Order: sequence, then C-alpha cells, then structure tokens
Amino acid sequence: MAKITFITPDGKEIVEENGVGSVMEIAQQNQVPGIEGACGGCCSCATCHVRVHSDWIEKTGRATESEMDLLDLESQACDRSRLSCQIELTDELDGLVVEVAPL
Repeated sequence: MAKITFITPDGKEIVEENGVGSVMEIAQQNQVPGIEGACGGCCSCATCHVRVHSDWIEKTGRATESEMDLLDLESQACDRSRLSCQIELTDELDGLVVEVAPL
C-alpha cells in the first residue's frame, strides 16, 4: 500500500495513505472531484485525466500511445498528462502527487 496525494483544480489536497489499485480507482474510492472514470478504467475515455507532478514523471513513465490519442482531444493536456486508470499505484510510487486536470 502506498500514499498518494491528489491536488484538485481549486488547490485542495486529498491524501490517501493506504492506496491500492489504479490511481483512478483510488480517486473514485476517495470521491476526488474531477475524476469520473466513465469507461471503468479501460483507456477509452479521458475522464480520469491527471497531471503527474514533475518529480514523479520518471517513476510513473510517460503516457502511452493509446493515452496520447485520448489526451490529444483534451484542451487542458500537457506533457505531464496521464490517464489515471493507466497508473497502477505500487510501493515504488509511495508518495505520488498528481493534479486533477481542470475541466
């Protein structure tokens, strides 16, 4: 289990100390505003768009081609953008910080 911090567009921090699963699943369990996950985590929408804090980019990796195809449709996407359903929280990601992309 690992700690993850979600930063909402209004600057509120939501911390989960014992996260298990994908970042999207953890966000949904903690009712993080702005993380819908409409497709259920199968990488076919972009309703779980987050921006990985720059300190964590190398550990989480960059968006895959499939993610990029969906993120290209998002006006708020940037080079730190990921779909949270595609990031599995592991012990190596303990302390991960992500920003919920504004709508």
